[in-house]
Amino acid sequence: MLRRVLALLAVVFGLLNVVLALHAWRFTHFSAEVRLRTVSPERLPTGQKIRVLLTGLKNPKPVNLSPPTFPYKNVTLRSPNGQLAAWYGPVPNARGTVVLCHGYTSDKSRLRPEAAYFRRLGYAVLLLDFSGNGASQGYQTTIGYREADDVVAAYRWVQARQPTAPTVLYGVSMGAVAIMRAESELGLRPTANILECPYGSMLQTARNRFTAMRLPPFPMANLLVFWGGLENGYWAFGLKAEEYARRIPTPTLLLWGTADRRVTRAETDSIFAHLPGPKQRLDFVGAGHEPYWHKYPAQWQEVIKQFLQKQQVPVQCR
Repeated sequence: MLRRVLALLAVVFGLLNVVLALHAWRFTHFSAEVRLRTVSPERLPTGQKIRVLLTGLKNPKPVNLSPPTFPYKNVTLRSPNGQLAAWYGPVPNARGTVVLCHGYTSDKSRLRPEAAYFRRLGYAVLLLDFSGNGASQGYQTTIGYREADDVVAAYRWVQARQPTAPTVLYGVSMGAVAIMRAESELGLRPTANILECPYGSMLQTARNRFTAMRLPPFPMANLLVFWGGLENGYWAFGLKAEEYARRIPTPTLLLWGTADRRVTRAETDSIFAHLPGPKQRLDFVGAGHEPYWHKYPAQWQEVIKQFLQKQQVPVQCR
């Protein structure tokens, strides 16, 4: 009897690994097929949740929407991950440059409103497509790990053209984590950081996803992270923004929404507590894992302007 039970458990565990290995692959490898992306799993009806749980998400490669309405030029960057696409929007007598880094399953076109505001403050902007996203080469994402190399490539491109001018890094979710890893592990030292809703660790963000779907996080989140790292050639359990924060002396503005179900207050508190340099934080009450400029435009603009002024980064309104 005991042998049968153990054999059954072994079969169940094996099948669970197969399913989660498939999920990990689909999470980190975009499809070239043009089709609709699966909506947020937590919003799906029960039947569709079960189907997604068994087969994985539909995950087509993010595609850029309309180009910016402000003057810009297409830029090609070289990264260890391949050729990257970016939009560079100069301004006359620029105070510096803001590099904008998008989140997971996104692209540079989603950052056009933020870029337009930074230009109003007198900054040139560089909107980056991470490798595998938008117009950049490839179909793979590592959700912040190898994207750190793309941040370095963008920063070096800016510094080669404006070596003495301020360079500010702005990142959303995955983009924020990629910035943090670039500074902590790759030695990048920008003038200032503006980070929106970075997750605390890859494991915790996986747990949050399963919790949002009302599924037990253990052991599924652990297996998902294990397979995601194995399939992409890195130790995904080591992807921890909470730990990266300890080695970031850069002045940092941390933004978070109190209704965010994908990034918890505990994660945000830990990141903020571990930042050793000058820091500021603002929580947007009632905002989820979404652009804060859309829900709270005046508050978002004011906190960014004041933060840059406090760090003695010059700003002007146009």
